[in-house]
Amino acid sequence: MSSHRILVSGGRGFIGRRLVMALRADGIVPRVLTRDQPEADEVQGDLTDLTDRAALDLACSGIETVFHCAGHAHAFGALGAEEEAQHWRVNFEGSQALAEAAGRAGVASFVFLSSVKAVGEPGEACVDEDWPVPPDSAYGRAKRAAEAAVLAAGERYGMRVTVLRPAMVFGAGGRGNLERMAALVRRGLFPPLPETGNRRSLVHVSDLVAAMRLVAADARAAGRTYIVAHPVTPSGRGLYDALRRSMGMPPVGWAVPRAVLHGLARCGDLLEGLVRRRVPLDSEALARLLASACYSPARIEAELGWRAGMGLEAGLREMLHA
Repeated sequence: MSSHRILVSGGRGFIGRRLVMALRADGIVPRVLTRDQPEADEVQGDLTDLTDRAALDLACSGIETVFHCAGHAHAFGALGAEEEAQHWRVNFEGSQALAEAAGRAGVASFVFLSSVKAVGEPGEACVDEDWPVPPDSAYGRAKRAAEAAVLAAGERYGMRVTVLRPAMVFGAGGRGNLERMAALVRRGLFPPLPETGNRRSLVHVSDLVAAMRLVAADARAAGRTYIVAHPVTPSGRGLYDALRRSMGMPPVGWAVPRAVLHGLARCGDLLEGLVRRRVPLDSEALARLLASACYSPARIEAELGWRAGMGLEAGLREMLHA
């Protein structure tokens, strides 16, 4: 992958920024697609402005590899029609537009960053890419439709397309659920969770970046969809305890009962219905703490030899102390 022949959409975001940093560390200067005022090695283009085909064509001109990291990343359920429409505009229509522009420009490899939310919740199973349950959120439906669109573009244009479905991504610079949980734990505002034995899949951003670069360079990844996750799946209580250890905080020997947490979550649901705004604890947020969401990385491990290298506590230390 040579300099100026790589395009990164969303290169100012959490994952895209880490990808750009990794490429530059290897002497590769990627082109970054941004909807904001462009700076050095950046081009301007709005994935939601489907009338501005010329901007995307220009962004893809002379490019060999596209890493499509841009998206509307809020994965909680949409609270209204406008939020649901935003998921569709950005995550489906924008992805389709960029894939079409890449195909027209003769791009050789297109890596699409999807999500494990492109399939339905796994319940107590640990599922793989063939899990047949459809997504149940606006975010997941838009991502699943985008997967189909970019793979179809790859077939039409002879472009090597790979879809990656990362589990929850964490690391320094992130602003996701785990980072918010860590901030509350540090301030003593996060309740000690009960141990439910649930399993939560995660992946450190450095491992995800490694997977993205691997599939972009490996012809075996053409037309394939891969889950990207660490094989170790901690429980919600396990995450809570690991965060405290990573912060040098003493262990906590008690837990808030599940019934109390569920009661508070139901109050949050009612409040959201009244104010039409997200509150810190509702039933969806509680499910992310106490229910399982386990996804198997066995396919990418077997087919391409990728392995997650950053363990949970090492990754938490990097996230907290970078």
